[in-house]
Amino acid sequence: MINPNHSNHSYPVVETFHSVQGEGYYAGVNAFFIRLGGCDVGCWFCDTKESWDAGKHPTRTVEELVTEAASVKPAIVVVTGGEPLMHDLNPLTWGLRSAGLRAHLETSGAHPYSGNFDWVTLSPKKFKAPHPSVYPHVNELKVVVVNHSDLAWAEEHARRISPTAVRSLQPEWSTPKSRELIFQYVLRNPDWRISLQTHKFLEVR
Repeated sequence: MINPNHSNHSYPVVETFHSVQGEGYYAGVNAFFIRLGGCDVGCWFCDTKESWDAGKHPTRTVEELVTEAASVKPAIVVVTGGEPLMHDLNPLTWGLRSAGLRAHLETSGAHPYSGNFDWVTLSPKKFKAPHPSVYPHVNELKVVVVNHSDLAWAEEHARRISPTAVRSLQPEWSTPKSRELIFQYVLRNPDWRISLQTHKFLEVR
């Protein structure tokens, strides 16, 4: 049962949908997505720029979001954005976990950490570096790669996370040369793996 102190807490929500996790360690897993509005990182390659202005999106309560998520019985619930850490995620994760749901976070880490997640994927961006409070919670580091300098960026953040965390390199979708760059890098550096945006290949959300 949702804590009454949290159930009415609301968030700007761009969209919710039921699909599969398209990328990273949990690719292919049955997932319910909660995309929160608001982002101040400003990645040029972002494919959800409509999420940046939180004020353009309706607010929904924790109780509403948890009820919808639980209704589809997903393996995981992915809280994404935008940049979800712009919001206090403690009420949302409290509600999800109280309902027996696994809560996953996808974040650039650009704001202080909040929430109680089962899995945290950090995707740091050069446009706004991660907040130090995020690194201890990281289960997976997933770095979008456009060119060689992004590989050095990836290694910089890999040194700040747990040695047991998963390390993934993901080609930027519209930059075909990044695929070969990552392929060759992973062959030389076995601590890293390739992450692909499989939902785009499958043409699903």
